[in-house]
Amino acid sequence: MMKRSQVGFTLIELMIVVGIVGILATIAFANYGDNVTSAKRTDGRTALLNNLTRLEKCKATYGAYNNPACTITANSPDNYYTVAVVSDATSFTLTATAVGSQATNDTDCTALTLTHTGVQSGTGADSAECW
Repeated sequence: MMKRSQVGFTLIELMIVVGIVGILATIAFANYGDNVTSAKRTDGRTALLNNLTRLEKCKATYGAYNNPACTITANSPDNYYTVAVVSDATSFTLTATAVGSQATNDTDCTALTLTHTGVQSGTGADSAECW
């Protein structure tokens, strides 16, 4: 009579695998959320660069950044940021401030700033990561 060997996993082995998968899923989900929030900053950068182009065109056409004929867009393309400008004839500062879920989720970079000299900066817990 031949003895048949049993093949399979024990309950403890399965629980260890489930635990490891759970830990990996938790880490992956946290990193995914951070990456999505960081990627949405591109929307704010795009808004600033688009308005930079408009203001430079204004300066070339009218001789001043603050000419009434010059306009900026108040919102970023995907509406994650609002854009404000402070300007005079020879200089400007553009600021994109996070709104809605972006403001809630992105504490590392709450606002992006761009000046007429090309200086890029930000505010938040980790402002070095803004640009």
